[in-house]
Amino acid sequence: MSSGSVKKRPRRSSLQPSSPMASPVSPTFWKKGSVLLPLFMVLCVLMLFFVTPNTSRKSMFEVSSTRIYSIEVVNEFPHDPNAFTQGLLYGGNDTLFESTGLYHQSSVRKVVLQTGKVEILHKMDSSYFGEGLTLLGERLFQVTWLKKTGFIYDRYNLSKRGTFTHQMQDGWGLTTDGKILFGSDGSSTLYQLDPKTFKVIGKGDVKYKGHDVYNINELEFINGEVWANIWQTDCIARISHKDGTVLGWILLNELRENLIAAGNIQIDVLNGIAWDRENNRLFGKLWPKLYEIKLHPSSGPSQGTIEQLCLRKPFRFV
Repeated sequence: MSSGSVKKRPRRSSLQPSSPMASPVSPTFWKKGSVLLPLFMVLCVLMLFFVTPNTSRKSMFEVSSTRIYSIEVVNEFPHDPNAFTQGLLYGGNDTLFESTGLYHQSSVRKVVLQTGKVEILHKMDSSYFGEGLTLLGERLFQVTWLKKTGFIYDRYNLSKRGTFTHQMQDGWGLTTDGKILFGSDGSSTLYQLDPKTFKVIGKGDVKYKGHDVYNINELEFINGEVWANIWQTDCIARISHKDGTVLGWILLNELRENLIAAGNIQIDVLNGIAWDRENNRLFGKLWPKLYEIKLHPSSGPSQGTIEQLCLRKPFRFV
């Protein structure tokens, strides 16, 4: 989801990331004869562990295992600057499918990755604001903003094959693992939808350090995880679709800073995540270009904290 003069102002975009190595902890040696003190300390630690509720121990483990990544831009691709990107996915053979937003301008399109050329364009009715898009089998599924109406298109010619009604509060992001649909509505909830009935078959809150992660936006299913743009931030959350735990954060703030330093002062927030599974390529959209990026393990943000950079209060648009 992106921002604009009409919607969500100011708004919302080859890798197999390696695991960061944990630093070995050096043991502390005590002088001969100092036995009681270390034994006492060990007993205290064991008592603290066993009297701590299971949920708290689980939370401490989840926080410590959350990984943070910076990014390296390995390729840049041209992109229509007037395309208000909301949903993005890789369709194979160096082609992208894209859903664009704004009233009177929304569309679904097939785009050549290398040139940015729009091969096929389906213009939507002016009363709809296009949002998340995903491909399941031979059909493209699209949700729309502020409505519970979605559309189904033929992947080859983008002809409309039907409509559906979903049970989310709004339509923001959409992706699939090849069996079910995952959806977002701008809250902290990640939904699981039946692709035949579009009924909610599961849902849960996305959390980091016990905090709800609001403004879950455009989605992509990558290597068993749901990746989500967090609207109005330069962060992508890597989410466990099983329990909503944030498994990692991808920080793209340096990309924005570099664009601004190069004179691109009119850029919007990042939006659109596309994954080329066959070639292990990750693409992200941030005006005015589309980027292929590679992840690098990081010790954390250079300035601020994850909470400051990636967590926002919930927004209300209705």
